[in-house]
Amino acid sequence: MAEVPYKGASFYFCGSGCAERFKSDPERFQKEPLIRLNNVWKVFKMGAVETQALRGVDLNVWEGDFISIIGASGSGKSTVLNMIGLLDRPTDGGVFYKGKDVSLFNDEERTELRSRIFGFVFQQYNLIPWLTAFENVSLPLIFSGRNSARNIEVLFTEVDIKERMTHRPFELSGGEQQRVAILRALVNDPEVILGDEPTGNLDSATGGKILDMLVQLNKNRKKTLIVVTHDPHIAGKADQTIAIKDGRVVRNHHIYKKLYVDEHGHG
Repeated sequence: MAEVPYKGASFYFCGSGCAERFKSDPERFQKEPLIRLNNVWKVFKMGAVETQALRGVDLNVWEGDFISIIGASGSGKSTVLNMIGLLDRPTDGGVFYKGKDVSLFNDEERTELRSRIFGFVFQQYNLIPWLTAFENVSLPLIFSGRNSARNIEVLFTEVDIKERMTHRPFELSGGEQQRVAILRALVNDPEVILGDEPTGNLDSATGGKILDMLVQLNKNRKKTLIVVTHDPHIAGKADQTIAIKDGRVVRNHHIYKKLYVDEHGHG
């Protein structure tokens, strides 16, 4: 436990890393977080069997953060991402966006907010196979009633695959498909990019390029970036790491992160 005095009050943190993060910009961390999970529980029921996927998760995400969420398979980390991205509802607890409990929103309100605020990048690229790369990226604009073909061409140019715009997914490499998936996530200019194992299906060299692309979006475009990962390189570059174990946030996550990176980095 680390103590930091500020303006006559004492603030307590889980370790020196969190304390230093606070000291770097204390005013920022006095404000309401962009996203806040408050005592979130998620219970899945199959007949008489109940599985507690999340058990009282609390976490804060501030605007412009780059956060990695790590943990073993089945720990609940992807369920946390689903809660943040409004893809699922908590059984109990609240999910807050700019101070509003969006877990209470109806389905239509949640869909509108999700399409406007979040861009999603998954391990499986989820591209529609009979559409071209350009058409796949255009889909969110069509659903939202916008038309920005010129902006899409600029995006393809920025990631060096403009010549692949008319190709279908089966004609693209894994790295090219993931870049198309990232462009699709960006086309509506979301505040937050959510990645669920975005480099999981890629070789290390290609995964490194995708990681660099995501980091540049965070640093240069100030996009809030939240990534669930097994990749120690992603965990190592994040501003904050949230470790999940058995559906709970691990409080000594700096120790957990070091062990995790050491284990996976030398595997």
